[in-house]
Amino acid sequence: MPVNRNALIRYKTLDACLRNRQRKWTLDDLIETVSEALYEYEGIDKGISRRTIQADLQLMRSDKLGYFAPIVVLEKKYYTYEDPTYSITNIPLSDGDLLRMNEAVEVLKQFKGFSHFASLNEVVQKLEDHVYSTVRRSAPVIDFEKNEGLKGLHFLEELYQAVIQKRALQIQYQSFSARLPQVFTFHVWWLKEFKNRWFAAGVQKENQKQGILHLALDRMLAITPAPDADYIPNRHVDADLYYRDVIGVTVSENLRAMLVKLFVTRLHAPYVETKPLHHSQQVVERTAEGIVIQLRVQHNYELEKEILGFGDGMIVVAPERLRVAIRQRLQAGLKAYESESPQPDATAS
Repeated sequence: MPVNRNALIRYKTLDACLRNRQRKWTLDDLIETVSEALYEYEGIDKGISRRTIQADLQLMRSDKLGYFAPIVVLEKKYYTYEDPTYSITNIPLSDGDLLRMNEAVEVLKQFKGFSHFASLNEVVQKLEDHVYSTVRRSAPVIDFEKNEGLKGLHFLEELYQAVIQKRALQIQYQSFSARLPQVFTFHVWWLKEFKNRWFAAGVQKENQKQGILHLALDRMLAITPAPDADYIPNRHVDADLYYRDVIGVTVSENLRAMLVKLFVTRLHAPYVETKPLHHSQQVVERTAEGIVIQLRVQHNYELEKEILGFGDGMIVVAPERLRVAIRQRLQAGLKAYESESPQPDATAS
């Protein structure tokens, strides 16, 4: 049963009194002490009724709260615990609780790169030892999409800790277009995942003109602390608002979102309706051939890639510049297929 804040204060105060065997506690003593606690923590100055405290003691004795408190009355007036080591804060977890925790741990362990998720196994094991319970081990029944060969995942934990501890980092980084790696100081503000790729979002300098940078973890070669650099904190950027008008991670801070209309064939429509391309997606027209959807997003690389991924199942209706961009990409792809296919070297071993 749910417990409100005032009730929780009462139970904890009663528990502290009943554990204190240096004093004998009458019902009036308990009422007075609980009233003082409610005034101290909640500002309630009207006190507490005898009936409420009696009901609390009865609830603590029962199974309704899971306490089963061994409350006894000595000499027909003094309240205490029969077991001097008992406390409502020492209630062990049940086998069912541990089973649910194990299930949660198995799910979290799939997030490769976060060592603190994997270490939750040790916490659950300690709890099992404490309550002398062995939870049945079974294969996980939830399996997230993952790419075990993805580079850079081992940097996740260090980047995460840098955000939490507000530490600047020295990063050796080589983009796909760079001939040589760069080394620079970076201030990570948050971590972003998109399509199984992880990015560290942050800045190199205070008030830098290029705005927030996204460094792909698979392009990072090395990370070391930068103790001589003062960490530049994120004081004003809300990540949810920052990505509101984009698909993916490529954000143009000076570019306004545009209204995009897409025709989706009848075959592909169910997939697009059940898994929208963007939170702004709306169906604006239905025909026997398919649907027309609209979304308000920036024109970026990820948007084009999403559209191209549907092949002939999705056609850009508007705006014209996006329609032209997609047409050019499709024409380039067709041209590549019409040219003679590159043949592997037969002598290669």
